[in-house]
Amino acid sequence: MSQITKPKIRVLVAKPGLDGHDRGAKVIARALRDAGFEVIYTGLHQTPEMVITAAIEEDVHVVGLSILSGAHNSLVPEIINGIKKEGLTDALFLLGGIIPQEDIPQLKDLGVHMIFTPGASLNEVVKYIQLNAPERK
Repeated sequence: MSQITKPKIRVLVAKPGLDGHDRGAKVIARALRDAGFEVIYTGLHQTPEMVITAAIEEDVHVVGLSILSGAHNSLVPEIINGIKKEGLTDALFLLGGIIPQEDIPQLKDLGVHMIFTPGASLNEVVKYIQLNAPERK
């Protein structure tokens, strides 16, 4: 008797923009992998187009963006709009990094589902994805 296994949640962890620091993104990627997710890490200095292409080609459930440079207000909407325009309309969009409190409502209005600022626990991120990632056949 074969057992049907649920497909792994696929998570893209991306560092768009000119940030030169990726320790946090690597810690998140490892924690997500250890929690059983399939993780695709793009590396540093990704253009919005590179992130969009990776999300579409990998058919991810979750797009996690890590931004420390302050460029979140320009990069995030471009990436979200590009991914949705390419047809990946059910992806869960997460943002982590140094995000001023006053920018959070606008980013959520643009389609970011959750924003994790410094101090968020790895378990908090894992649980959020487990509870909110879209199911696909």
